[in-house]
Amino acid sequence: MQHLFEPGATQEYRKTVTAAEFARFEAGLVHPVCSTFALGQAMEWASRLFVLKMRDPDEEGIGTMLHIDHQGPAFEGEELVVVATYKSLTGNALLCDISVHAGERLVATGQTGQKILKKEKIHRLLTNKPQ
Repeated sequence: MQHLFEPGATQEYRKTVTAAEFARFEAGLVHPVCSTFALGQAMEWASRLFVLKMRDPDEEGIGTMLHIDHQGPAFEGEELVVVATYKSLTGNALLCDISVHAGERLVATGQTGQKILKKEKIHRLLTNKPQ
């Protein structure tokens, strides 16, 4: 793993809200706005942008934590600006603070946690095979 960043460094991800990201469950549409679930995916991706630059070829990132405070709506067609701010790296555990804006409007804040592990270790964990 490469130590390329210091606390305060940022990565930015931009995406446009689509109807596929609306809040819906098996019973149907709840609200025609970006769901908390979809925000979580975008927030994780923004922090993963650090991991993609930090990992070695034999390593991969795996999510360990996601916290979302959904502050306001994001409507279909709006561009979301998702900013991950590098908070800390403890061993192989990366912690990022996240903010999501639609224009000037704050949509969400939160945190993500990811660990950078050897690919073989992740494979063992995901296939439930002992070391």
